[in-house]
Amino acid sequence: MARKKRTFPEVPSASLADIAFLLIIFFIVSTTMDVDSGIYRVLPQWVENVEAPKINKRNTFVVLINKNNDLAINGEFAQVSDIKDRLKEFILNPTDNQNLSEKEEENIEGLGLIKRSKGIVSLQNDRGTDYGAYIEVQNELVKGFNELRDEFAMDHFGRKFDKLKEDEQEMVKKAVPTAISEAEPAEIK
Repeated sequence: MARKKRTFPEVPSASLADIAFLLIIFFIVSTTMDVDSGIYRVLPQWVENVEAPKINKRNTFVVLINKNNDLAINGEFAQVSDIKDRLKEFILNPTDNQNLSEKEEENIEGLGLIKRSKGIVSLQNDRGTDYGAYIEVQNELVKGFNELRDEFAMDHFGRKFDKLKEDEQEMVKKAVPTAISEAEPAEIK
C-alpha cells in the first residue's frame, strides 16, 4: 500500500517578518549604548598669520614631556606631583625672585589695582608621549590655576571661586588668568 504524503499547513511568512521587525525595534529602543565622552576643553579661536608676542624668558614656566614620559620643568627633571606647587610658586612669586614670573599692576574693575603675574605656562610633549601622561600633566596645571583662583577669591571675597557670583568670577579670572600655551608635539630628548 502506498504511503500518503503528509501535508503541513502553511505558515504565513508575512506575519513572521512583522514580528522579527518588531523584535529588532524593541531591542534597538531598549538597549543602552556606552557613549565615549571626550575631554571638556575650550580651545581658542584659530587666528591666521598672527605673530606671537615677545615674552620674557623669566615669565615662561616650561613643562616638557619626552617619549619616555619623563617630565622636565624649566630644564630640571621633576615628578607630576611637583607641578602644581611649582606652578603656584612661579605665578605668585611672593619674594620677587628674579627667576620667577614678573608682576604688573593692573586696574581690574571691582577690585582696584591688583599685582598680576605675567607668567605663562608652555607645555610641550614628544610625539611618542603617552596620552595618559599628557592628560595627567594638563590636569595638574589646571589644578594649580584653580587653587590660585580659590586662594585669590578667599582673600578678596571670603568664598571659594565656584561659590562666587558670575561677575565676581570674571574679576578673579582677570586677576588670575589661566595662561597655558600648548605647543605642537615635537621630538624631545
